Amino acid sequence: MTRLQDDFYDAINGDWAKTAEIPADKPSTGGFNDLAVGIEKWLLSTTNEWQNGENVPDDDILQQFIAYHRLTADTQTRDKIGVAPVLPLLEQYKGYQSFADFASHIAELEQRGLPNALPFWIDPDFKNAKLNVLWAGSLPLLLPDTTYYTPDNEQAKVLLAKFREQQMALLPQFGFSSDEAETMIDNYIALDGRIASVSLSREEQNEYAKLYHPYQWDNFVQQASELPLNDIIKALIGQMPDKIIVPAERFWASADQFYSEDAWPLLKDYLLINVANEYTDLLSDDLRVLGGAYARALQGLPEAKSTEKAAFYLAAGPFSQAIGMYYAHEKFSPEAKADVEAKVATMIDVYKNRLQNVTWLTQATRDKAIIKLNAIVPHIGYPDKLPDRLSQKTVDEGATLFESAAKFRQIEIAHTWQQWHQPVDENEWQMPAHLVNAYYDPQQNQIFFPAAILQAPFYSLHQSSSANYGGIGAVIAHEISHAFDTNGASFDEFGSLNNWWTDADYAAFKERTQQVVDQFDGLDSYGAKVNGKLTVSENVADLGGLAAALAAAKRDEDFSSEAFFTNWAAIWRMKARPEYMQLLAAVDPHGPAKARVNVQVKNFDDFFTTFDVKETDGMWLAPDKRVQIW
Repeated sequence: MTRLQDDFYDAINGDWAKTAEIPADKPSTGGFNDLAVGIEKWLLSTTNEWQNGENVPDDDILQQFIAYHRLTADTQTRDKIGVAPVLPLLEQYKGYQSFADFASHIAELEQRGLPNALPFWIDPDFKNAKLNVLWAGSLPLLLPDTTYYTPDNEQAKVLLAKFREQQMALLPQFGFSSDEAETMIDNYIALDGRIASVSLSREEQNEYAKLYHPYQWDNFVQQASELPLNDIIKALIGQMPDKIIVPAERFWASADQFYSEDAWPLLKDYLLINVANEYTDLLSDDLRVLGGAYARALQGLPEAKSTEKAAFYLAAGPFSQAIGMYYAHEKFSPEAKADVEAKVATMIDVYKNRLQNVTWLTQATRDKAIIKLNAIVPHIGYPDKLPDRLSQKTVDEGATLFESAAKFRQIEIAHTWQQWHQPVDENEWQMPAHLVNAYYDPQQNQIFFPAAILQAPFYSLHQSSSANYGGIGAVIAHEISHAFDTNGASFDEFGSLNNWWTDADYAAFKERTQQVVDQFDGLDSYGAKVNGKLTVSENVADLGGLAAALAAAKRDEDFSSEAFFTNWAAIWRMKARPEYMQLLAAVDPHGPAKARVNVQVKNFDDFFTTFDVKETDGMWLAPDKRVQIW
């Protein structure tokens, strides 16, 4: 039996892990995942009742979801139609005779929601978070990260072989010969290699402040001389933009490798493969399963989702906020909402006290940190209202699944482009209420806690206050801490990129965050190594969150340090497939679950006294090595 003093995570979760089974269609099981599975079962049961005309909600938007769900669940019709909806699209792309011919259609393709190789989007300006502006990224990679493209990466070879195997089975379903498929795959991989050579790594992508590179529009368009960007963007937003933000500078400095007549043979096959793969979820069930083979290989999944689950998730996508709202009103009580709101208020008050007493900061920086803290807006359970565009998503009489899906995509795309130079909507949630998660938005300085995470083991009116603080309390404080992590610290109380630190204070902050990097960097995770720089922002948030939650828990007369730390370990329990954990080590800014428990608790003196951890024990960390930031 594992001792608490030697491996806290295993001592708390070891017995559970021995009997826990990972569902065949999922990469892991555990705290977050177990809740998600329970919600999934409830939603499948509930929406099946709706399909049968039972307990149908009196809600216009959910009525349209039900109609769309009938189309996604009609596998008989989908199997009969097969690949037919995609064949005209493939012919359209085959018909482009040159890059110039294709480029003249990019705006139309974008408006129709079709693959177009134009990685532009609309998002808030980092320097003025209240205004939406134009951004330019890079084309997505086939492999999870740039680190996979080194010659000695054996996992890359395995994944490329899986991709080739999948495409050689899929492309002939759309009428391509084996020789054509081989050539197309070769060209796709060749273009992907070019993309990888000029793409940002996941580590680079996670350093937000370094992504802000504004360009005057006239200067930017000169980098892609053969791409008619003026015509494309004018068609999408109605005029020429004044500027564009370009995180992917290396990509656009090499634009001729992708957007030129010389690159057209590669780009054309890249587009054709994208078209063939883009819509498999909407076609026959066999094609749906085949189309997901590479994604399952990335995560080590032995099985695809069942037909029933796949139909539900496909239907739920365009209506996720409405489904989340229904779930929250059914499952999240007003009493729980009020209690969590009170906990958030308590946590902010605790954080304020801690900031006021941070000895390594000057008073000027502490004052500005408190100004930012006071400006944080919390959102608990579910949004106040649904996005207006949901009411536009109606299933037309006689429309097919493919036609309805295209209509819904076009609604979202039109909405996106309409946001250019418009005020940022600070009320729209970026995740639905039935998703087991939470987040901090640095550009809105707001924290969001969907109803799905506000249940045991994270939170319950029926478990002790200390356990709640070790669960949802630490999660709440984690999200608050993101306002002061290695990314959030660069944004002010309005969500704009603005240095509010003195040079000396920021140097002291960097010294402490480097200690967090060092604690995690190189740890083993299923044969992969944890990247301390990639995970530093989340690890700093965990550290600050645990510290503030512990201080809040101590305010209660019935405080139990044991219950606090034990529930912290319990909420992170996780059993996962090795392939999935290796993938996460490369791309996920969160550290592996075991490290999130064992590394973090060792930074707290209370942990050592509570569990009588001594120098000879596996969980020991010398006092001078323990890190505290907030």
